[in-house]
Amino acid sequence: MKKIVTFFLLLAMILPITACNQSTENFSVAQIQDQSQTVSPTKLTNKMTENERQRVDKHELTLLMEPKETTNTEQTEHKVSVEFSTISIEEWRENVESDHDLNLITDEDYETAMEEIRSYEEKGENIYSSYILVDGCLVQYPVPYADPNYDGGLIAFTITTMDENGELKTEELSFESFEEYLDWIRKTNADFGDSDEKIEQDVLHMQVANEALKTGDYEILPEGTINVGDPSLYLRYGDYRSEWEYEREAVEAIQDSIDEISIYDEEMNTEFTVHVTLPPDYDESKTYPVFFLTDGIWRFGNHPELRKLMENGEASPVILVSMWYSYNTPYDGGNTRYFDLVINRDKLLNFVTDNLMPYLTENYNIDCVNSTLYGHSDGGVFTHYALFNSDKFDNQPFGHYIIGSPALWGLYNYNDHENISSDDVLNDYGYFDRNEKLSKSVFLCAGAQEDPDYADSYKGHDTTLEGTAKLKERLEAHGADLTYKLYDSHHYQYIPEMLAEYLKETYPY
Repeated sequence: MKKIVTFFLLLAMILPITACNQSTENFSVAQIQDQSQTVSPTKLTNKMTENERQRVDKHELTLLMEPKETTNTEQTEHKVSVEFSTISIEEWRENVESDHDLNLITDEDYETAMEEIRSYEEKGENIYSSYILVDGCLVQYPVPYADPNYDGGLIAFTITTMDENGELKTEELSFESFEEYLDWIRKTNADFGDSDEKIEQDVLHMQVANEALKTGDYEILPEGTINVGDPSLYLRYGDYRSEWEYEREAVEAIQDSIDEISIYDEEMNTEFTVHVTLPPDYDESKTYPVFFLTDGIWRFGNHPELRKLMENGEASPVILVSMWYSYNTPYDGGNTRYFDLVINRDKLLNFVTDNLMPYLTENYNIDCVNSTLYGHSDGGVFTHYALFNSDKFDNQPFGHYIIGSPALWGLYNYNDHENISSDDVLNDYGYFDRNEKLSKSVFLCAGAQEDPDYADSYKGHDTTLEGTAKLKERLEAHGADLTYKLYDSHHYQYIPEMLAEYLKETYPY
C-alpha cells in the first residue's frame, strides 16, 4: 500500500560567507581605561526555561580531546521503542491545507492528499503516525512497516526539497525494494555531506527499525512520550572537533583560562558550544567587557592572539567569548549557519540577548555597556539585525557592534517573503522611526576586493560593497557613532588583523 509522507530535505542551500580590509577613519568608540576596576557589573534578566537551565553545562576545555567515535554499527542487539498516535481526519486536512497555503506542496500533491483524506473518511479508518527510537535515537526517515497497512511491496512517499535558489520542489518517490530505499538514504545523506559513519548509522537504524516493526519485537511507548524537539533523541553520528580551526599549541598555552559551556535553546532546538577565555590575571572581583564573536568554529582560533595583546599591554583585559554549534554538529558547508544568522536571525538574537548573555553575567562580572558583538558576512547580517532591533529588548548586553562585510543580498535568496522584507532592511528595521538617534557605536567594514568573490550570488540585488556603502550613508545621515573602514582584502582574509586592531583601539591599555 502506498504511504504518503511529506518532509523537508534542505539541499544545496546558500553559500557560506565570511570577512573585510583597508582604510578610512580611526575607531571612534569610547576609550576605556582600567575598566576592570572601575565599572559595576551588569546583571541581565535571564529568560531561560527550567529545561534550558538544567541542560547548561559549564566545564573545562574539551576541544583538544581526541574526537570520540560514537557510532554503533557493530552492535548486535538493539532496543526499538515506538510511540503510536492517531491523527484525526480534521487535523490531517488542516495540515495539508496549511502546507498548501505556504507553498510547501504543489497543487497536484494537494489534490492527491485530499483524495486520500476523503478515502479514509469513507472507510472510517484511523490515520496512524509513529515516532521510532533505535537505541534511544530518533529514526528520521519513514519506516515502511511503521504503516499498519504496508504489505511489504512498493515503498512510496513524497518529499519537499529546496534548490540553490531557495525554491521548493515536491516530488513523489517510490522504491521497488527495501535495498533500493536504503541506497536512496545513502545517496541523500552523502548529498548533505554526511560522513560515512553517519550514513551507515542511518542505514543501520532503518534496517533495525523496519525489522522490529515487521516482527513486532519492539516496546510501545505511551502517546506523548517522545518530544521530537529534544536534540538528545537525534543521532550523534560522530565528533567533529577536528573541523574547528585553531593552532593547538597556542590554545594549549592558555587552556587553563578557558571555560567551555554547552547551552541549549528550545526555540531553535539547537545546542551551542560557547568558549569563554578569561584575560591575564583575571580577578573575579573585577568587572570586564565582553568581546563576543560569532562563528566560533573559526573565531575561537583568534582567542590566543587577542589574549596575547592583553598580555603584552597592547590592550586592556576583556573577556573573549565565541559561539558555535555542538561538537556533534558537522559543518555542512554553511547551510545551518545561513539559516540561523540570516533566516532565523530573530530567534538567534532572542537566544543571545535573553539566554546566553544573561547566563554569562550570572557567572562573570561583565560590563555590558562597553561589550562588543561581532559578526561577519552572514554574521554581519545578524549583527545588523541585532543592532537595529536592540531597542526592543529590556536586556542590553552590548554597547558596540561590528558589522563586517554584511551579505545583505543573502536575505533575498530564500523564498520566505513573510520573514524578509527589503523595506525592513533598507529602513534598518524601522529603528530610526522608533528612536531619534542610535545609542550604540558601530564599526562597519568590508574588503575592497571582495565583490567578485560572490558575483553569482547577488542576482540583481546590491553587492556586498554596495549594501555596505548604503548602510554607511544611512548611519551617517542619522549622526551615528560610526567608524567605517575598507580593507585591501577579499571577503574574509582580513578578519584576524581587523579583530586585533579593533581590540587595541576600542579597549586601549
